[in-house]
Amino acid sequence: MSVPDALPWGAGVALAAALGVVFGSFIATLVLRWPSDRSVLGRSQCDGCGRPLGARDLVPLLSAMLMRGRCRRCGAPIDPFHGRVELASGLIGTGALALMPGVTGWLWALFGWLLLPLALLDARHFWLPDRLNALLAIAGLLFAGPLLDTTLGDRWIGALAGGGSLALAAWSYRRWRGMEGMGGGDPKLVAAIGAWLGWQALPLMLLLASLGGIGWALAAQRKGDPPLAEQRVPFGVFACAAAFAAVPLWPLISGL
Repeated sequence: MSVPDALPWGAGVALAAALGVVFGSFIATLVLRWPSDRSVLGRSQCDGCGRPLGARDLVPLLSAMLMRGRCRRCGAPIDPFHGRVELASGLIGTGALALMPGVTGWLWALFGWLLLPLALLDARHFWLPDRLNALLAIAGLLFAGPLLDTTLGDRWIGALAGGGSLALAAWSYRRWRGMEGMGGGDPKLVAAIGAWLGWQALPLMLLLASLGGIGWALAAQRKGDPPLAEQRVPFGVFACAAAFAAVPLWPLISGL
């Protein structure tokens, strides 16, 4: 029996929650700094006064609560984005280990933690960095077999089919409409997701992501907005959410 499988249910959930908020702190920093070419690994400091932050200022969730959301020295407000991402990341770990104890749950949590920065960067900047897509794909090919009981061949086919199908859709749209209909990072993201889910669950993920994107575009459309076909939709957000949701849904649908 592996160590993750040997952990009691409650201990696994608590550990995943704790690791989640820690990872969430780094993810929030990455999302805030990387697009502006700031060092992700540099020492954290207050955005108001520039004071370097000590260990007691950097405890995820707890420090901001104790300081009432403001810098200890200058009183400048702390960006609530940090706490929201830490909470979301903690919930990913909590939910994964609560629903799927053991190795499968830890793999699902890891999948969610790798998807989270991609979803946030696409939501805020319409950007899906190649390096994060590559990290997601490599991790899937190396480790994701037990997640949905897929072989390495299944995951390679999923990566090639996922990336290829979206690249073909983007090329067809460009030929048909004479304009870009999809960002260059979207096919790479779906390829990386295919490396986790395998080819079998990929159609479910694409269906959920497409429905989510269409629903969001319809709900957000206002009078005077460009036609639906010309609206920018952060498809990566919906692809990441659909990929995470497909992990528990696919076994239910397929009867695995």
